[in-house]
Amino acid sequence: MCHLLLNMTSDLESKKWSVISERGCEAASMTHEEVRRLVHRLGAEGHHGLCIISDDAARRLTEDAPVDFQATSKTPV
Repeated sequence: MCHLLLNMTSDLESKKWSVISERGCEAASMTHEEVRRLVHRLGAEGHHGLCIISDDAARRLTEDAPVDFQATSKTPV
């Protein structure tokens, strides 16, 4: 159980999370805490369809519209 908890914490702290919305990929290559804050802020600004997903999933969803993962990682939280 302890190993599973450490693994989960490690995943959440890794810069491997993205935020998608009805407009597309809003940000990528962030920690889970960073994307959680971004989702909260974007929701307050009236954006809809916000989801936190892994960068791998975001890449698969946006294959037709490639995401510059380096550029989106600079999105302020």
